[in-house]
Amino acid sequence: MDNRVFYGEYSLEHWIDLILKQNIILPDYQRYFVWNERKVETLINTFKKKQFVPPVTIGAFKIGNANQNLLLDGQQRLTSILLAYLGLYPDKTIYKLTQERFASEIDEEDEEDDSLDNIFEWKFNLLTEKGKNREQILSRITEGNYKNINLNIDEEFLKTTFLGFSYLVPDIANSDQIQQKYYSSVFRNINVQGQVLLPQESRASLYFLDKNLGDFFDPKFVRFIISRSGSAESKADFVRYLSLLSQYIKDGNTNKVARGYKPKMETYYEEYIYSVVGENDSSLFVDFSTIFNDRNYSERFEHLKESITSLETPTQYTSIIDLDLYLFGLIYTIVFQNKVLDITKKDLLKEKLDEKIRLFKADPSHTRAPNALKYLKSRIDSSIDIYKTFLNA
Repeated sequence: MDNRVFYGEYSLEHWIDLILKQNIILPDYQRYFVWNERKVETLINTFKKKQFVPPVTIGAFKIGNANQNLLLDGQQRLTSILLAYLGLYPDKTIYKLTQERFASEIDEEDEEDDSLDNIFEWKFNLLTEKGKNREQILSRITEGNYKNINLNIDEEFLKTTFLGFSYLVPDIANSDQIQQKYYSSVFRNINVQGQVLLPQESRASLYFLDKNLGDFFDPKFVRFIISRSGSAESKADFVRYLSLLSQYIKDGNTNKVARGYKPKMETYYEEYIYSVVGENDSSLFVDFSTIFNDRNYSERFEHLKESITSLETPTQYTSIIDLDLYLFGLIYTIVFQNKVLDITKKDLLKEKLDEKIRLFKADPSHTRAPNALKYLKSRIDSSIDIYKTFLNA
C-alpha cells in the first residue's frame, strides 16, 4: 500500500470534539502555543467573515496496535478555536504575577503550588487533561492562571462554520522508522502559517526519527539554562554542544571542528542528529554507541544534571561567550568522558572560568563576532582545558 492523502472539512464543533476527546494529539516536537490574543480574535473574525482559513494537516501514526492522529500543522489555529470556545486565554502576564504572589505568600518549606499550568510552555493538552468537556475544564482552572475572553461565538456558529483538513495515511506495512522519517519530512516541508519556526524548533522534528532519543537531544534539565542579549532570550542549544563535542572527541582537537560548515551550521547539527538516530552514517562524528554502551545515556545525563546543581553552575548568561565557557568543558567531561569533577573546588573552578571569560570579552573582535569559527574553537579548547584540571583523583 502506498502513502495516501485524504481531503475534507469538519465543523468547528467537530474539531473541538476531536480535541477534547484526545482523538488528535500533538507530536512531542511541536512548538508551544505562540499566538497572542489578537491573533486568536483575528482568526475567529476571519471565520465569521467567511474568508479563507488554511486547512490543517493530520497524520495517522501506528504504534504497535494503537492508532494515533498527529496534528502536524495547524496547532495554532485549532488551539485558538478551542480557547475561543472555552472563553480562556493563557496569559503570560497574569501567570507571572500569580507566581510572584504565591512565592511571597508561602514559606520556603511549603511545597510549590502545582495547580498552575506553565503558560511559558503551554500546549492545549494542559486543558484536555483536565476534562473532556467545557464544564469539567472550567471547573478545574486555577484562578490567576488564565484570563477570560469573549469572542461572541455560539453553538450555531460552531455547527455551521467549517475548517478543512488534509489527512495523511502512510504505508503502515513499513517499519516504525519509515513512518517516523515520513512524518519528520512532512513537518519540515510544511509552510507553517503564522510565525516562522526557529531553527531549533524545525530541527526538533528530526528527533522524532527515533522517539527514544527525544530526551537525549533536548533534556528537560537543560531547558532552564538561558542566554540573554538585550531583550532577546534563548535557551541553551544542547544539540549544538553535543555535535561539536562529538567531532572534538573523535579528532582529539578542534582543528577540523565544523570546518566548511560555518555558513550552514544547521546542516551540521542535522547531520549529527541523523548519525545518532542511525538514518545516515557520518565520518565527522564519533559513533554514538562508542560513547554510550547499549545506547544508554541516562546515567551520564543524570550525573550532568546533578553536577550542574552541585557546582552551582549559573543558569542565566549574558552572552554566548559565558555560556560556552561554562558548558563545553562540563558536558565534555561528564557526558563524553564519563568522569567526575571535584565539587569541593567549585569556587576555584568558577574563578578560572570567569577569568577566561573576561579575557575573551576584552577582545573587541571576539565580542563583535563570537560565532566566528576561530573564536568558537577557542572557547571549546579553553573550557575543556579548565575543566580537566578539576577532575576527581
